[in-house]
Amino acid sequence: MKEHNIQLTTPEIAALWTSYIQHSATMCFYKHFLQQLEDSEVMEIVKSALYLEELYNKEIEKIFQKEGFPVPDGFSDKDINLSSPPLYTDLFALSYVYRVGQMVLPFYSTTLTKVARKDIVEFFEGCLKTSTKLYKKSLDLMLSKGIYDRPPKIPYPNDVEYMKEEPTLLGSMFGDKRPLNVMELGEIFYAIERNYIGLVMLMGLIQVTKDKEVKDYLIKGKKLAEKQVELFNKILKKEEHLGNIPVSMEVTDSMISPFSDRLVLFLITATSSAGIQLLAYSMSTSIRRDLSMHYALLIAEIAKYGGEGLELMIKRGWMEQMPQSIDRSNLYQ
Repeated sequence: MKEHNIQLTTPEIAALWTSYIQHSATMCFYKHFLQQLEDSEVMEIVKSALYLEELYNKEIEKIFQKEGFPVPDGFSDKDINLSSPPLYTDLFALSYVYRVGQMVLPFYSTTLTKVARKDIVEFFEGCLKTSTKLYKKSLDLMLSKGIYDRPPKIPYPNDVEYMKEEPTLLGSMFGDKRPLNVMELGEIFYAIERNYIGLVMLMGLIQVTKDKEVKDYLIKGKKLAEKQVELFNKILKKEEHLGNIPVSMEVTDSMISPFSDRLVLFLITATSSAGIQLLAYSMSTSIRRDLSMHYALLIAEIAKYGGEGLELMIKRGWMEQMPQSIDRSNLYQ
């Protein structure tokens, strides 16, 4: 049977292009970590993470070159200062690998439902499998080092129960509401966890950033992360659950930035975008209306913050443009 040259579809291009940019950014952080890690177990995890990111991007380059498609610039060693002192401790480097895993695994699994060309399906299937193995290793190591704070637990129910009629909106907002279910408790826990990791990362970046406009933007992001940690802990405590206080992952006293301002801004806008998606999922699984309202307000606030970051990157000429379709309105003129 004659083989046809099947062009990449728009979802396939978007997934490959986005992956390449994100991998190139993450590699910069792993390279910085590897300059200062002392813990051999953490070093092995970070080396594995860097190897996979490099492998993925080499494969994407091959696909784009075969298609005659321009390979994105992304980020490179020009965006890191490998001679800078360590900015974070070994435990944060481990938590960073864990956090990246939390973001890329849903991305790869969702991407698999949107691509169809055989080589692209096989590529993202491979990414999902190898990244899952790495995530499991990082999770196991966090558990062994005692820095993984487990989600809330509840007493097992004795019988199957059916939901009763929900109270009015005002009632659900002001006290007449049912207890949080296991899905809601889990989502609140992970919202606190990811914002705490983001908070530690922002503390370090603010400390070393010299550009006032970029620093002001990072400070605003830190306040937004603190707000979420405080809000969700308050909800847990109000429901008679212990608040989530993650184990400390420290920032050093270095005042020299290992990263370019362009890389820093990209990272924060990318994590803001991921935060919106995760909160939207949390909102979709929450039946309690007061909780859904909190999620909706936070999504709007984070979207505004992320938009400000994108505007700042565009203004500085730092925003690489995703491939676009032809503007036929111009061709018609």
